[in-house]
Amino acid sequence: MFVPSHYRPPDTSWMVEIITGNPLALMTSNGATGDVPFATHLPVIPEFVDAASADLAGSVLLCHLNRANPHWAALKDGGAVLLTFTGPHAYVTPAVYEYTPCAPTWNFTSVHVRGIVQKLDSIDDTLHVVQATVHAFEEKFGSHWDMRDSLGYFRKIAPAVGALRVRVIRCEGMFKLSQEQRREVRDRVRSSFNRHPSTQCRDVAELMGRLP
Repeated sequence: MFVPSHYRPPDTSWMVEIITGNPLALMTSNGATGDVPFATHLPVIPEFVDAASADLAGSVLLCHLNRANPHWAALKDGGAVLLTFTGPHAYVTPAVYEYTPCAPTWNFTSVHVRGIVQKLDSIDDTLHVVQATVHAFEEKFGSHWDMRDSLGYFRKIAPAVGALRVRVIRCEGMFKLSQEQRREVRDRVRSSFNRHPSTQCRDVAELMGRLP
């Protein structure tokens, strides 16, 4: 991913926030020679985050997909994957700039994670990934649903689940938040987003307000 220097995240925590707050990632990997790449949307959670690493190298992510998906069969232990996480984004109308000439643009946030795959074939490992995913999402997005009464069902469907561990090689973040504009113009963009009915726009405004 091409990231101009002024769009880089202020620190590693910004990338972690996009990954944990927008966990439905797009996983892509190469197909057979001459084939188009495989691409699958799947839920991803951190198992371990190396916050001391500027690019999160050494961190470990967990994810899972349907074993009936041809992407599962195409994945090999030790193979490379790219996980793309998309955060808040919004269209910027030139009407808020109050100068001409100018052009519209799109403010957006994205994190690309390159990693190495480890396929988890045992039922116990698969159940660990599924339960850890439920726990993480219920705590952050749900209502702390108690999964204990469904563990038997989880074990029943586990053979159809392909669980993965992804060891992070490198992580890149793109936080395009009008940094190229003068402060007063950036403030007008942020103000327009704060008044917008779209939650995406308001989320972008919140990130813009946190810029150093």
